[in-house]
Amino acid sequence: MKKLCLSVLLAALSVCVFAGGGSDKAGGTGAVNSNPLSDPQVRQAIAYAIDMDTICRTLLLDKAVPANSLTPNGEWKVSGLNNYTYNPSKAMELLKAAKWDPNYTLDVGYYYDDQQTVDLMVAVQAYLEAVGIKANFRRIQGDFNTLLWMPPKDPVNGPSAVDWDVLYGATAALVLHEYYNKYIGGSAGNSHTPTDPQLDTLIAATNATADVAKQKAAFNELQKYENENLFAIPLYYQPLFIFCRDTVTRTGDTNGNAQYNYDWNIINWDVKPDASGKKVLKTNAGPVQFFEHPWFNPGVYIGSKVLFDRLIVADGSLAPKEGALASSYTVSPDNMTLTFTMRNNIKWHDGKPITPQDVKWSIEYALKVPAIHAVFASTFNAIDGAAEFKAGSAQDVRGIQINGNTITIKFAALDPNMLMTFSQFAPLPQSYFIGTDPAQFQQNAYWQKPVGSGPFMVREAKMNDYAVFVPFRDYYKGVAKIDEIRSYPSGENDANLVINANANNLDYGYTKNSNDAIALEKVSGMKVFPVNMFYTRLFFVNKFPKK
Repeated sequence: MKKLCLSVLLAALSVCVFAGGGSDKAGGTGAVNSNPLSDPQVRQAIAYAIDMDTICRTLLLDKAVPANSLTPNGEWKVSGLNNYTYNPSKAMELLKAAKWDPNYTLDVGYYYDDQQTVDLMVAVQAYLEAVGIKANFRRIQGDFNTLLWMPPKDPVNGPSAVDWDVLYGATAALVLHEYYNKYIGGSAGNSHTPTDPQLDTLIAATNATADVAKQKAAFNELQKYENENLFAIPLYYQPLFIFCRDTVTRTGDTNGNAQYNYDWNIINWDVKPDASGKKVLKTNAGPVQFFEHPWFNPGVYIGSKVLFDRLIVADGSLAPKEGALASSYTVSPDNMTLTFTMRNNIKWHDGKPITPQDVKWSIEYALKVPAIHAVFASTFNAIDGAAEFKAGSAQDVRGIQINGNTITIKFAALDPNMLMTFSQFAPLPQSYFIGTDPAQFQQNAYWQKPVGSGPFMVREAKMNDYAVFVPFRDYYKGVAKIDEIRSYPSGENDANLVINANANNLDYGYTKNSNDAIALEKVSGMKVFPVNMFYTRLFFVNKFPKK
């Protein structure tokens, strides 16, 4: 199938490559150093030379969307960007203006080992050669930190500390800052982009506020500059695929980012009863050896989704809002103080009250747990007194204060993602971890049958076989309509996904594998919904001069 798609693609290329096209806008200011790729016109030419519409439709089997910025489509995407629609005549015009040397051969690297990547590289090579750009493609293996991301000693002038000219890779992110901060001049891992004061200023503006509206405005300006300058060349957005059987009614849910969206109203879902009259929802992402703690990969596993609630909610587009363990929250005008008001009468699954002290302890304990999500770590480390607490010179974090059912968190440094963190970070019951070394956090017996705060609780867990969740009768939002959730073990990539779906052992879930999505579409009664998420495939472009 892939070979057929590739042949169709190349046939289309041979017919269309000299067909010309519209006069899409593009400009350039010339090379900033001896590397020809430091000229924006060359990077724009590469973008125009590759027919991503055809590639997405054929080679990627209609399961990807052409990209025009690192930022995927959705609420955070600015409108009016240049799509760099396939236009080989425009590409050759830009190369001529940039005085491109037709004898120069690009060294293009990639680190994926699947056949689809190889086919994509073959197609890109043909597209580039058709406009006069020679390119050699090679798979890079070994120490990626050194071979891919080693920054030069001089972040302005170089020379480059890596060998490649162009690198095919991906960026996945919980928050947009993870996309762009890597292009700041001199930042760790910036092996490709010389310091650009204008770019640094635009990126700094996105990090300068925790106000969502102001962040969006800053990202809009950054995307406009990115779209014109192309310091990286975005290729396509890889969607997430939600699958759902027609026996399931997802009342109140939207097809948002299923991993990080907790505003899914699962207590009002309904399932067609089985022969015994029981409403059972079957899914994957169950525990293998233990329940994975939710502080490292929030939302990946079904237990993290249904057993635990957060202080605030992230909706389908990952915008934080009220509606979880905290009844309300406020952010100070200077974005340096965050206050949560906890709900009354909320309980853990063992019937004990969920207290502000549990929240304070969870943050402080997380500061000493070796493996937590990078966004969480950044937020918690910015809290006033966090450094002293981690160093052992303070008994607690002074920036976290409790007054009745109110928790006030004061920051020593502004963290633009503090609301996102608290829409993803699940507080845990302190009483189960007394005496547990943070380094042994995941080894605590609690993770064999965790006691949480969410709409479902663990009834039974047979590791590497199945887990059963039942409604928590004292859940503050009401009792779920579904009688039981039965989950089967898997990690984020489930090798048995299609097998279990065909065996009627899967009713709902999500996958990031496009081949699985195509197979699931063929399962009787199953529907598959692609969803935009923060995942972009792109070409990193090394703009430093070579040695």
